[in-house]
Amino acid sequence: MALFKKRTVGRPGEWFYCLEHQKVEEGPDCPGKDRMGPYGSREEAQQAMQTAADRNLEWETDPRWHDKGSRGEDA
Repeated sequence: MALFKKRTVGRPGEWFYCLEHQKVEEGPDCPGKDRMGPYGSREEAQQAMQTAADRNLEWETDPRWHDKGSRGEDA
């Protein structure tokens, strides 16, 4: 018995960004490993890569997540 059922049809209003095809899709057309979302609108899904880049930059520059000395730096 499978623990998770694969949804083959998306819910109305669910938008995803497919990393493999580099396009916005309504509903989960591609496997979960290849998509980002769900997003509340097509516009949000279109900005998925920029949103991810912004969040990555925010994380990389957040001093709460980078202790001194963690990468061989002096404490």
